[in-house]
Amino acid sequence: MAKKIKAILKLNLQAGAANPAPPVGPILGQAGINIMEFCKQYNTQTQDKKGQVIPAEITVFEDRSFTFVLKLPPVAELIKQTLKIKAGAKMPSKEVVGTLTKAQVREIAERKLPDLNTASVESAMNSIMGTARSMGVNIEE
Repeated sequence: MAKKIKAILKLNLQAGAANPAPPVGPILGQAGINIMEFCKQYNTQTQDKKGQVIPAEITVFEDRSFTFVLKLPPVAELIKQTLKIKAGAKMPSKEVVGTLTKAQVREIAERKLPDLNTASVESAMNSIMGTARSMGVNIEE
């Protein structure tokens, strides 16, 4: 018989660097799961991706056991990696921090497609271009 689900939690954490300090500890503590066990498993699975933000979707069951699925980094992180920048613009309408080509946008869209709520690469590209514009990144036509 399948276990009864108590909660589904979503956390964006630095790969290989999860620890019981806030925000991880309080969120997991409220759900009643073993914080150190989660941190140990997460850090082991994300060891090779250090420096990236890797979201985890945690399913907590009634018996306080849990499973988690790792997702791809957020679109903003992928854009920052592609452009090799530290952060987006403080004032996106006035400041430009970089320029993405259509090919780079397509590459990010194809990589992120499994996590997005669309099956079309074109729709995914539009979503990524919107995120890029809100970060102060121009899109080359």
